[in-house]
Amino acid sequence: MHSPEQQQQQNSRRLFLKNGTLILASSLARPLPAAIGQPAMAVIKKKPAVTLGLMTDMHYADKPAAGSRHYRETPQKLEEAGRFLEQERPDFLVELGDFIDAASSVNTELRYLKSINKQFAQLCPNRHYVLGNHCVDTLKKREFLDVVEQPKSYYSFDQGGIHFVVLDACFRSDGTPYERKNFQWTDANIPLQELEWLKADLEATSHPVVVFAHQRLDPSGNHGVRNNASVRAILEQSGRVVAVFQGHSHKNDLQTINGIHYCTAVAMVEGSGLESSGCSLLKIEADGTIALTGFRRQQSYTWSP
Repeated sequence: MHSPEQQQQQNSRRLFLKNGTLILASSLARPLPAAIGQPAMAVIKKKPAVTLGLMTDMHYADKPAAGSRHYRETPQKLEEAGRFLEQERPDFLVELGDFIDAASSVNTELRYLKSINKQFAQLCPNRHYVLGNHCVDTLKKREFLDVVEQPKSYYSFDQGGIHFVVLDACFRSDGTPYERKNFQWTDANIPLQELEWLKADLEATSHPVVVFAHQRLDPSGNHGVRNNASVRAILEQSGRVVAVFQGHSHKNDLQTINGIHYCTAVAMVEGSGLESSGCSLLKIEADGTIALTGFRRQQSYTWSP
């Protein structure tokens, strides 16, 4: 565990890397044109502290398309996304939830999960999975986590001088975890135990922080975590959270609230054909720039000092 931080930098909003330390600055995100297989910045002069791949809402299932969701096309989209990401050899991958779609039985849903995870696991040995509501529609959390070989549904880790936090909002308002179709997808919550853990975790780190979630932590109606104001208060109080990356609403979006960027990633499952796919590469540069390079339909952004 890290030593508790004695002086919280709540008013500091500049972001730069100096001697391995990242400090946040208040700045506007500048959208960059998404280009297939092209970096968001024309020239990257220095090796980034951390490089990671992000994708979300893959909804893999061996079943016919429904509306705009083309479940059986996810493996082909994932294969192409893998070729895009491997150019930069990311340190790790993060799947932001709804890795699979719902099934009528536990065995069928496990089959979906094992199939797509076998392909996903080939992209990078270091992977992190955020639980989405569809991940535990029929499965229990432990069943999902055992297949993807992840011990916990919410936790934190350090890499390259950055503290990363994975959250789990798949709980009903009464604190009951999602499983076996016992929930409404609009009733997403971070329970008290997890809130207390999050507060203690952020107090214990001296590093800048990036958070991963499935349901949205910015105000977003039915797609938002019901108690997201309480979550944001903890993030803001720490003075160290740079950005939150989330999925769930299937569309590009960006909100900046009290100096923290809430970036919603586009869903991979939406639309037919490779041109309808989406994923991204996130780099934290040595000069202080944070660049999200979008692929296909994913928007690109950069946050500069």
